[in-house]
Amino acid sequence: MDRVALRGLRARGHHGVFPKEREEGQTFLVDIVLGLDTRPAAADDDLAKTVHYGIVAEEVVAVVEGEPVNLVETLAERIAQVCLKHEGVQEVEVCVHKPDAPITVPFDDVTVTIIRSRV
Repeated sequence: MDRVALRGLRARGHHGVFPKEREEGQTFLVDIVLGLDTRPAAADDDLAKTVHYGIVAEEVVAVVEGEPVNLVETLAERIAQVCLKHEGVQEVEVCVHKPDAPITVPFDDVTVTIIRSRV
């Protein structure tokens, strides 16, 4: 299976379990890796035979900017489901970064990574 990756998609969302997170929001970063067969698109040099990653990027950002959820896990699942709606995408790996998570000790990042497939 071939891979098409988008890294560092950035959007502001209001996800989290604490009121301050819901009220003020924060920046989330998303990395996605789409698994699909790119051979038909490459053979015919035809965008219609692959995934349009610009559209996927817009849809992922819309999920992050959309309805708030408590858990990053839930957000990652919603993103995965949006990606799998694209014809040809057989698998997706989603990594959601929450670099401004409300943690009381020094840290660089919090991430949740999931892998989902059509099977």
